[in-house]
Amino acid sequence: MKRIKGKRLQLGDTIGLIAPSSPAKAEIIPEAIQAVEELGFQVKVGNSCYAEYGGYLAGTPELRATEINEMFANPQIDAILCLRGGYGTPQLLQYIDYQCIKQNPKLFIGYSDITALHTAILQNSGLATIHGPMAASDLARDCENYTRESLLRVLTTSGPIGSLRNPEGTVIEQLVPGAAEGEVVGGNLALVSALMGTPYELNTKGKLLFLEDVGEEPFKVDRMLTQLALAGKIEDAAGIILGTFTESESPNYSHGFDMIDVFKNIIAPYGKPTIYNVQAGHCDIKMTVPFGVKAMLDATNKELIVKESVVQS
Repeated sequence: MKRIKGKRLQLGDTIGLIAPSSPAKAEIIPEAIQAVEELGFQVKVGNSCYAEYGGYLAGTPELRATEINEMFANPQIDAILCLRGGYGTPQLLQYIDYQCIKQNPKLFIGYSDITALHTAILQNSGLATIHGPMAASDLARDCENYTRESLLRVLTTSGPIGSLRNPEGTVIEQLVPGAAEGEVVGGNLALVSALMGTPYELNTKGKLLFLEDVGEEPFKVDRMLTQLALAGKIEDAAGIILGTFTESESPNYSHGFDMIDVFKNIIAPYGKPTIYNVQAGHCDIKMTVPFGVKAMLDATNKELIVKESVVQS
Protein backbone atom coordinates (compact mmCIF):
# COMPACT_ATOMS: atom_id res chain seq x y z
CA MET A 1 0.00 0.00 0.00
CA LYS A 2 1.34 3.42 -0.96
CA ARG A 3 1.97 5.56 2.10
CA ILE A 4 0.09 8.79 2.65
CA LYS A 5 1.43 11.56 4.86
CA GLY A 6 0.22 14.45 6.97
CA LYS A 7 1.07 18.06 6.24
CA ARG A 8 4.34 19.59 7.34
CA LEU A 9 3.73 21.55 10.51
CA GLN A 10 4.45 25.25 10.79
CA LEU A 11 4.35 27.57 13.76
CA GLY A 12 0.78 28.45 14.67
CA ASP A 13 -0.73 25.20 13.37
CA THR A 14 -3.22 23.40 15.60
CA ILE A 15 -2.47 20.10 17.31
CA GLY A 16 -5.32 17.98 18.60
CA LEU A 17 -4.58 16.49 22.01
CA ILE A 18 -6.17 13.12 22.79
CA ALA A 19 -5.99 10.42 25.49
CA PRO A 20 -6.59 7.12 23.67
CA SER A 21 -5.17 4.99 26.48
CA SER A 22 -5.07 5.69 30.22
CA PRO A 23 -6.06 8.94 31.95
CA ALA A 24 -3.53 11.54 33.01
CA LYS A 25 -3.59 13.22 36.41
CA ALA A 26 -5.74 16.35 36.23
CA GLU A 27 -2.99 18.62 37.50
CA ILE A 28 -0.62 17.78 34.64
CA ILE A 29 -3.05 18.50 31.80
CA PRO A 30 -2.59 22.31 31.88
CA GLU A 31 1.18 21.74 31.92
CA ALA A 32 0.89 19.42 28.92
CA ILE A 33 -1.13 22.00 27.00
CA GLN A 34 1.35 24.73 27.85
CA ALA A 35 4.28 22.56 26.77
CA VAL A 36 2.76 22.05 23.31
CA GLU A 37 1.98 25.76 23.03
CA GLU A 38 5.59 26.56 23.92
CA LEU A 39 6.66 24.54 20.89
CA GLY A 40 4.79 27.13 18.82
CA PHE A 41 1.46 25.39 18.21
CA GLN A 42 -2.14 25.97 19.14
CA VAL A 43 -3.92 23.18 21.01
CA LYS A 44 -7.39 21.67 20.69
CA VAL A 45 -8.01 19.48 23.73
CA GLY A 46 -10.17 16.41 23.29
CA ASN A 47 -12.77 15.36 25.84
CA SER A 48 -10.89 12.12 26.48
CA CYS A 49 -8.13 14.12 28.16
CA TYR A 50 -10.51 14.83 31.05
CA ALA A 51 -12.31 11.47 31.09
CA GLU A 52 -11.83 8.36 33.22
CA TYR A 53 -13.43 4.95 32.89
CA GLY A 54 -12.76 1.99 35.13
CA GLY A 55 -9.73 3.64 36.71
CA TYR A 56 -7.21 2.73 34.02
CA LEU A 57 -8.94 4.02 30.88
CA ALA A 58 -9.49 7.57 29.62
CA GLY A 59 -13.13 7.00 28.69
CA THR A 60 -15.01 4.17 27.04
CA PRO A 61 -13.58 2.57 23.89
CA GLU A 62 -16.34 4.22 21.86
CA LEU A 63 -15.54 7.69 23.27
CA ARG A 64 -11.81 7.37 22.63
CA ALA A 65 -12.24 5.95 19.12
CA THR A 66 -14.88 8.50 18.15
CA GLU A 67 -12.59 11.30 19.25
CA ILE A 68 -9.77 9.98 17.06
CA ASN A 69 -12.15 9.83 14.09
CA GLU A 70 -13.39 13.36 14.77
CA MET A 71 -9.87 14.75 15.12
CA PHE A 72 -8.88 13.31 11.74
CA ALA A 73 -12.08 14.59 10.13
CA ASN A 74 -11.76 18.11 11.59
CA PRO A 75 -10.14 20.40 8.96
CA GLN A 76 -9.02 22.78 11.71
CA ILE A 77 -6.73 20.14 13.23
CA ASP A 78 -3.30 19.85 11.60
CA ALA A 79 -1.80 17.00 13.66
CA ILE A 80 -2.78 14.70 16.52
CA LEU A 81 -0.66 14.18 19.64
CA CYS A 82 -1.37 11.64 22.37
CA LEU A 83 -1.43 12.79 25.97
CA ARG A 84 0.08 9.58 27.36
CA GLY A 85 0.11 5.81 26.93
CA GLY A 86 -0.83 3.24 29.52
CA TYR A 87 -3.44 0.72 28.51
CA GLY A 88 -6.42 0.36 26.21
CA THR A 89 -5.69 1.18 22.57
CA PRO A 90 -6.35 -2.35 21.24
CA GLN A 91 -9.95 -1.84 22.35
CA LEU A 92 -10.29 0.97 19.79
CA LEU A 93 -9.08 -0.71 16.64
CA GLN A 94 -12.43 -2.07 15.51
CA TYR A 95 -14.03 1.38 15.89
CA ILE A 96 -11.47 3.46 13.98
CA ASP A 97 -12.62 4.91 10.64
CA TYR A 98 -9.58 4.04 8.52
CA GLN A 99 -11.16 5.39 5.35
CA CYS A 100 -11.62 8.76 7.07
CA ILE A 101 -7.94 8.74 8.05
CA LYS A 102 -6.96 7.88 4.48
CA GLN A 103 -8.98 10.81 3.17
CA ASN A 104 -7.77 13.23 5.88
CA PRO A 105 -4.12 12.33 6.54
CA LYS A 106 -2.49 14.02 9.54
CA LEU A 107 0.64 13.55 11.56
CA PHE A 108 -0.10 11.20 14.46
CA ILE A 109 2.34 11.08 17.38
CA GLY A 110 2.82 8.83 20.40
CA TYR A 111 4.52 5.69 21.70
CA SER A 112 4.11 2.86 24.22
CA ASP A 113 0.45 1.72 24.22
CA ILE A 114 -0.03 3.91 21.14
CA THR A 115 1.80 1.14 19.21
CA ALA A 116 -1.52 -0.59 18.50
CA LEU A 117 -2.82 2.56 16.81
CA HIS A 118 0.41 3.06 14.85
CA THR A 119 0.16 -0.47 13.50
CA ALA A 120 -3.55 -0.45 12.70
CA ILE A 121 -3.50 3.01 11.11
CA LEU A 122 -0.40 2.27 9.03
CA GLN A 123 -1.68 -1.06 7.75
CA ASN A 124 -5.34 -0.14 7.24
CA SER A 125 -5.12 3.43 5.97
CA GLY A 126 -1.56 3.67 4.67
CA LEU A 127 -0.74 6.69 6.85
CA ALA A 128 2.87 7.09 7.97
CA THR A 129 2.95 7.88 11.71
CA ILE A 130 5.44 9.08 14.31
CA HIS A 131 6.87 7.25 17.32
CA GLY A 132 7.65 10.24 19.51
CA PRO A 133 7.20 12.00 22.85
CA MET A 134 3.76 12.63 24.29
CA ALA A 135 2.32 15.73 25.91
CA ALA A 136 1.90 14.64 29.54
CA SER A 137 4.46 11.84 29.70
CA ASP A 138 7.32 13.84 28.23
CA LEU A 139 6.78 17.41 27.05
CA ALA A 140 5.16 18.55 30.30
CA ARG A 141 8.05 17.20 32.37
CA ASP A 142 10.79 19.66 31.41
CA CYS A 143 12.15 17.26 28.80
CA GLU A 144 15.60 17.80 27.36
CA ASN A 145 16.19 19.98 24.30
CA TYR A 146 17.24 16.86 22.38
CA THR A 147 13.74 15.37 22.80
CA ARG A 148 11.97 18.53 21.62
CA GLU A 149 14.38 19.14 18.74
CA SER A 150 14.18 15.55 17.53
CA LEU A 151 10.38 15.80 17.48
CA LEU A 152 10.30 19.17 15.71
CA ARG A 153 12.81 17.96 13.14
CA VAL A 154 10.49 15.13 12.10
CA LEU A 155 7.33 17.30 12.19
CA THR A 156 8.77 20.11 10.08
CA THR A 157 11.33 18.57 7.69
CA SER A 158 10.08 18.38 4.11
CA GLY A 159 13.09 16.56 2.68
CA PRO A 160 14.82 13.34 3.74
CA ILE A 161 15.23 13.35 7.52
CA GLY A 162 18.66 11.76 7.35
CA SER A 163 20.63 10.14 10.14
CA LEU A 164 18.90 9.60 13.49
CA ARG A 165 21.58 9.99 16.11
CA ASN A 166 21.49 9.23 19.81
CA PRO A 167 21.88 12.09 22.31
CA GLU A 168 25.48 13.00 23.02
CA GLY A 169 27.22 10.56 25.34
CA THR A 170 25.02 7.57 24.48
CA VAL A 171 26.16 5.28 21.69
CA ILE A 172 24.21 2.99 19.38
CA GLU A 173 25.56 -0.55 19.60
CA GLN A 174 25.84 -3.30 17.00
CA LEU A 175 24.38 -6.76 17.59
CA VAL A 176 24.66 -8.12 14.03
CA PRO A 177 26.63 -6.29 11.28
CA GLY A 178 25.31 -5.63 7.80
CA ALA A 179 22.94 -3.25 6.06
CA ALA A 180 19.26 -3.33 5.13
CA GLU A 181 16.60 -1.00 3.76
CA GLY A 182 12.87 -0.85 4.37
CA GLU A 183 10.08 0.95 6.15
CA VAL A 184 10.40 1.29 9.90
CA VAL A 185 7.53 -0.38 11.77
CA GLY A 186 6.85 -1.70 15.27
CA GLY A 187 6.94 0.01 18.63
CA ASN A 188 6.34 -1.40 22.09
CA LEU A 189 7.16 -5.12 22.21
CA ALA A 190 4.28 -5.98 24.56
CA LEU A 191 1.77 -4.37 22.18
CA VAL A 192 3.29 -5.95 19.09
CA SER A 193 3.00 -9.29 20.88
CA ALA A 194 -0.57 -8.58 22.02
CA LEU A 195 -1.72 -8.00 18.43
CA MET A 196 -0.48 -11.39 17.25
CA GLY A 197 -3.30 -13.55 15.94
CA THR A 198 -5.60 -10.55 15.39
CA PRO A 199 -6.53 -8.75 12.15
CA TYR A 200 -4.08 -6.04 13.25
CA GLU A 201 -1.02 -8.27 13.55
CA LEU A 202 2.15 -6.44 12.54
CA ASN A 203 3.45 -7.13 9.05
CA THR A 204 7.27 -7.21 9.17
CA LYS A 205 7.92 -8.53 5.65
CA GLY A 206 10.86 -6.55 4.28
CA LYS A 207 10.58 -4.00 7.11
CA LEU A 208 12.99 -2.59 9.65
CA LEU A 209 11.45 -3.84 12.89
CA PHE A 210 11.78 -1.40 15.81
CA LEU A 211 11.09 -2.69 19.33
CA GLU A 212 11.28 -1.20 22.83
CA ASP A 213 9.71 -1.81 26.23
CA VAL A 214 9.61 -0.86 29.90
CA GLY A 215 9.21 -2.82 33.13
CA GLU A 216 9.68 -6.23 31.48
CA GLU A 217 12.26 -8.59 32.93
CA PRO A 218 14.55 -10.52 30.56
CA PHE A 219 12.51 -13.71 30.82
CA LYS A 220 9.36 -11.83 29.77
CA VAL A 221 11.13 -10.18 26.84
CA ASP A 222 12.46 -13.65 25.97
CA ARG A 223 8.90 -14.97 25.88
CA MET A 224 7.60 -12.17 23.67
CA LEU A 225 10.54 -12.26 21.27
CA THR A 226 10.21 -16.03 21.05
CA GLN A 227 6.55 -15.57 20.11
CA LEU A 228 7.54 -13.19 17.32
CA ALA A 229 10.28 -15.55 16.19
CA LEU A 230 7.95 -18.55 16.07
CA ALA A 231 5.47 -16.49 14.06
CA GLY A 232 8.14 -15.67 11.48
CA LYS A 233 8.26 -11.96 12.30
CA ILE A 234 12.02 -11.82 12.83
CA GLU A 235 12.78 -13.94 9.78
CA ASP A 236 10.49 -11.74 7.67
CA ALA A 237 12.15 -8.49 8.78
CA ALA A 238 14.95 -6.92 6.76
CA GLY A 239 16.65 -5.62 9.90
CA ILE A 240 16.09 -5.03 13.60
CA ILE A 241 16.29 -1.77 15.58
CA LEU A 242 16.21 -2.20 19.36
CA GLY A 243 15.32 0.86 21.39
CA THR A 244 15.48 1.18 25.16
CA PHE A 245 14.40 -1.62 27.48
CA THR A 246 14.18 0.28 30.75
CA GLU A 247 13.38 -0.89 34.28
CA SER A 248 14.21 -4.43 33.21
CA GLU A 249 16.23 -5.65 36.18
CA SER A 250 15.17 -9.08 37.42
CA PRO A 251 14.87 -9.49 41.22
CA ASN A 252 14.25 -13.21 40.81
CA TYR A 253 16.95 -14.04 38.25
CA SER A 254 19.64 -11.47 39.01
CA HIS A 255 22.34 -14.08 38.32
CA GLY A 256 20.88 -15.03 34.94
CA PHE A 257 20.58 -13.58 31.44
CA ASP A 258 20.48 -9.83 31.00
CA MET A 259 18.67 -8.13 28.12
CA ILE A 260 21.65 -8.26 25.77
CA ASP A 261 21.93 -12.00 26.37
CA VAL A 262 18.29 -12.37 25.35
CA PHE A 263 18.89 -10.39 22.16
CA LYS A 264 21.93 -12.53 21.35
CA ASN A 265 20.05 -15.76 22.02
CA ILE A 266 16.86 -15.00 20.07
CA ILE A 267 17.54 -12.27 17.50
CA ALA A 268 21.19 -12.68 16.51
CA PRO A 269 20.85 -16.24 15.10
CA TYR A 270 18.65 -14.90 12.29
CA GLY A 271 21.60 -12.90 10.95
CA LYS A 272 19.55 -9.77 10.35
CA PRO A 273 21.44 -6.46 10.58
CA THR A 274 20.66 -5.35 14.13
CA ILE A 275 21.47 -2.38 16.35
CA TYR A 276 20.52 -1.77 19.97
CA ASN A 277 20.58 0.98 22.61
CA VAL A 278 18.79 3.37 20.25
CA GLN A 279 17.42 6.02 22.61
CA ALA A 280 13.79 5.73 21.58
CA GLY A 281 11.07 4.46 23.89
CA HIS A 282 10.62 4.73 27.64
CA CYS A 283 13.76 6.77 28.27
CA ASP A 284 14.15 10.26 29.69
CA ILE A 285 15.81 11.65 26.56
CA LYS A 286 14.17 10.21 23.47
CA MET A 287 14.60 10.13 19.73
CA THR A 288 11.59 10.60 17.47
CA VAL A 289 11.32 7.82 14.88
CA PRO A 290 9.02 8.02 11.83
CA PHE A 291 7.07 4.85 10.98
CA GLY A 292 6.06 3.75 7.49
CA VAL A 293 8.79 5.64 5.63
CA LYS A 294 11.89 4.22 3.96
CA ALA A 295 15.10 4.03 5.94
CA MET A 296 18.52 2.44 5.68
CA LEU A 297 19.92 0.52 8.62
CA ASP A 298 23.71 0.39 8.51
CA ALA A 299 24.36 -1.87 11.47
CA THR A 300 28.04 -2.17 10.63
CA ASN A 301 28.48 1.56 11.19
CA LYS A 302 25.75 1.71 13.85
CA GLU A 303 23.56 4.16 11.97
CA LEU A 304 19.90 4.56 11.01
CA ILE A 305 19.25 6.88 8.08
CA VAL A 306 15.70 7.94 7.17
CA LYS A 307 15.64 8.42 3.41
CA GLU A 308 12.42 10.40 3.09
CA SER A 309 10.17 12.77 5.01
CA VAL A 310 7.14 11.72 7.04
CA VAL A 311 5.28 14.82 5.84
CA GLN A 312 3.73 15.73 2.51
CA SER A 313 6.21 17.13 0.00
